[in-house]
Amino acid sequence: QRHYRFPHHLLRHITTLSYYSYRSSPVFKGDNELSSMVSGFRAWTAQADAMAEKYSAAPGPIDFASAKKSVRDVALVESLEKMYSSSSPPALTYEWSKEDQDAKSQLIEDAKAGLAFTQEMIEDTEREIAYLRTHRTTREVSTSDMKEVYPDIAEEVEKEIENREWFKDTLNK
Repeated sequence: QRHYRFPHHLLRHITTLSYYSYRSSPVFKGDNELSSMVSGFRAWTAQADAMAEKYSAAPGPIDFASAKKSVRDVALVESLEKMYSSSSPPALTYEWSKEDQDAKSQLIEDAKAGLAFTQEMIEDTEREIAYLRTHRTTREVSTSDMKEVYPDIAEEVEKEIENREWFKDTLNK
């Protein structure tokens, strides 16, 4: 009986990717293109999981008796059966080279670093959005409030007043 081994190191990486909950993150809900790509990735990981499960065990024996009943040329099936029983090819194995392992490990570490950076950017952006929502400009906001919320703009305005650049941003453009 022939035995084919699935490269289990790849299986481990593929199946761990499918356990991440992409639905919990609001980042994936806001962008339709990104959401579509994530759905495609989810489908791909589900297909990879199904294939890994299907091919994880050794294949069963070939049923030549049923083949003889369904094929007109029984001699052909008998010759295939004879060839199958007499041949004994070596098992196909996959050896993952150390260089390739190191390269893939480096890619994974780079992706983790990128993920950490992206998470940090998301947190910073959420804080900035919360800040901007609490300091939203309305008719009730005074110029003193604006100076507190936007000190860089207040400094620029004060400089323009001191330099008597009253209409610098509106005239001569």
